[in-house]
Amino acid sequence: MYGYDQNAAQQGYVPPQQQGGYGEQPLYPEPSPPSLADAVRAFTTGQMAAEDFQTVFSHSKVYCPRGDNPGFLALHNTQQPVIPMFTSLKELRRYAGKESKYFVITGAEVLDLLPTGYGFVLDMEGDHRMVFDAKSVEQMVDFAMRRMYG
Repeated sequence: MYGYDQNAAQQGYVPPQQQGGYGEQPLYPEPSPPSLADAVRAFTTGQMAAEDFQTVFSHSKVYCPRGDNPGFLALHNTQQPVIPMFTSLKELRRYAGKESKYFVITGAEVLDLLPTGYGFVLDMEGDHRMVFDAKSVEQMVDFAMRRMYG
């Protein structure tokens, strides 16, 4: 018979495994992307380009305080209305308290769902607070659309 012995599997034959195959650890793991908090620090200190920051932001989880009704909570005691958002639950708790309600979405969803005319502020009580006014948000949306649709 050509090819192989059909009884080989019954005799305890196990084919050799390849390194880095499906379900195994790769030989050289990919570096993990920076966390949103790391990206905020790098961007605010000039160590990260705006495009790179937006890429990290779009793929990161963002923690948003919420009220009893669905949707963003806005601060209107600023020049323009802004939505407070946080890079971690710890940062949100520092601002809103231990028992505060919140929801989690990605940065890309923030750009999709944020009402027109609103900006947002990341980590209001943090060391590297970032404020994006409504015009900045429009620019971020435009950049995301150009990357997606060319």
